Amino acid sequence: MSFADLGLSEELLRSIETSGYTEPTPIQAQAIPQVLMMRDIIAVAQTGTGKTASFVLPMIDILAGSRARARMPRSLILEPTRELAAQVAENFEKYGANHKLSMALLIGGVQMGDQVKALEKGVDVLIATPGRLMDLFERGKILLTGCNLLVIDEADRMLDMGFIPDIETICTKLPAQRQTLLFSATMPPPIKKLADRFLSNPRTIEVARPATANINIVQHKVRVTSRGKREALRHLLLTDNVTTAIVFCNRKTTVRELNKSLLGLGFKSGEIHGDMDQSSRIAELQGFKDGKINILVASDVAARGLDVKGVSHVFNYDAPWHPDDYIHRIGRTGRAGATGRAFTLVTDDDAEAVDGIEKLTGLKIPLFDLSASEGGAVASDTAQGAETRRGERGRGRSRGGAKPERTESRQVEAAPVAPAVVDVAVVEAAAEPVKQPAPARKRRDEPAREREARPPRTEKREEPTNKTRSEPTAPTGAAAADSGEWNGPVPGFLGVSALA
Repeated sequence: MSFADLGLSEELLRSIETSGYTEPTPIQAQAIPQVLMMRDIIAVAQTGTGKTASFVLPMIDILAGSRARARMPRSLILEPTRELAAQVAENFEKYGANHKLSMALLIGGVQMGDQVKALEKGVDVLIATPGRLMDLFERGKILLTGCNLLVIDEADRMLDMGFIPDIETICTKLPAQRQTLLFSATMPPPIKKLADRFLSNPRTIEVARPATANINIVQHKVRVTSRGKREALRHLLLTDNVTTAIVFCNRKTTVRELNKSLLGLGFKSGEIHGDMDQSSRIAELQGFKDGKINILVASDVAARGLDVKGVSHVFNYDAPWHPDDYIHRIGRTGRAGATGRAFTLVTDDDAEAVDGIEKLTGLKIPLFDLSASEGGAVASDTAQGAETRRGERGRGRSRGGAKPERTESRQVEAAPVAPAVVDVAVVEAAAEPVKQPAPARKRRDEPAREREARPPRTEKREEPTNKTRSEPTAPTGAAAADSGEWNGPVPGFLGVSALA
C-alpha cells in the first residue's frame, strides 16, 4: 500500500515524497482514511509507530479549504510536553509546505506576547499544552467555539501528569458537534472513561498490544551496584558501538551530575530537564539532532515525542518508576523500522520496578553480562567492593584494639615448642606424687588465644615464692599442712590429708 491509496491530495503526496517516505506505517494506513471520513477515532499504538503523521496528514487536507478567523482556531492539538508540541509543529511545517495554512504554538517557557499576536491574526492549527491554553483562555485571549477538530495526543501521559481535569474543561468549551481523535500508547480506565464521555461512536484502531515493546529493539538489563552505575555506563558507551544515545534518569539532579561527569570523561554530551528554560532545551535538542552532541542525558520530560533519526541506543541509568515510562523511553530508538538497543541499569532496589516492567510487557528482559566484555565496569566494581571490605576490616581493627598482639602470638606459634622436662631428683624427693595445681587446670580451659600469648613454661616446676598475690595457690606435700597458708578444707583431688 502507498500513501496515494489513502485518499490524500496531490499537494500532500508531493510533500510526503519530498520528506523521503514511500509507504505508510500500519497505524497510518488504518487511521488516515477514518480521519478523512470525519469519524472520531481511538488509536492505541506504541510510540515510534508514526502516529503523529496519522493525524497531521489528514488534518492538512481537511483544513485546506477554509479560512481562519481571529482568536478562533479551527483545530486544536493537545500535547503533554513542550517538546512534543514543538515536534508536531515541525511536522505541520514539513508536510504542509504546499498548503497555505497558519499555525500557532502555545507552550510554557516562552513569551506570551508573540503567541497572542499569532492568535489575533487567526490560525488554522493551534498546538498547545493544557496549562498554557487554560491560562490564555482565562485571560480572554482565545475562543474555542470555532474549533471543529480536536486531537488529544499521548492521553495516558496526560493522565500521568495530572492534565485530565484540564482536558475535560477544555472539551466542554468546544462545540458539541466536532471530530475528536484520541491517541494513546495504553488505555487505562480513566482514559477509557474520558473517551466514553467526549467521543461520539469512535472507531478503535489498535496496531499493537498495549504496552508491547518494539520488537526491533534489543533489550537488556545490567546488574550493578549504586556506586558502579557510572562506570558501567561509561563501559557500555565505549564498547557497544554507540553512535547516538539518550540516557534517562529519574531526577533532574542526577541528569545534571551525570552530564557533568560524561563531559569530564571526554564524551560529547548534553542535558535536558524540566528546570531548563525553553530556549536552552530547544538549543540542546537541536544540537543533538545536528550531531554536535551524540549523547543526551534526559529526564522523563523527553521520554515521549522526541523523534530523532538514528538514535542507536537508549540507556535507563535509573530504572523508571512507572512501567509505562519504560515503553516510552526505549521507544526513542528502533523507530520507523530501524533497529536499536536498550540497556537498563538495575540495582537490588530496582527489583520491584523491573518485575512491573516485565509483567506489563509480557517479556523477560535478558541479563547482559558485562564481565564477558573486555575490562569493563564489573572489574572496577569488584575492585571497589574489595576496597570497601578492606576499609571495613581496617575499621574493625580500630574498634577491637588488640590486633598488634597477634604478631607476637604468630611468633610463638611459629617457634617449635620443646617438651616440658621434669627434674627427676625433685620428683623422687617429694613426699607425695606431684599433682597439677588448680590454677593449671584453669589454664587448660582458657581460650586458645590467651594460652598462645603466655610465655613458654620453664623446665622445672618450683614452689611459688610470691606470697602477696591476690589468688592463693595450693602448696603440695606435707609443707602445705605446716605452713599455715591454707585456710580451708583441702580438696580431695590434691591427694593429701589434713593434719591436727
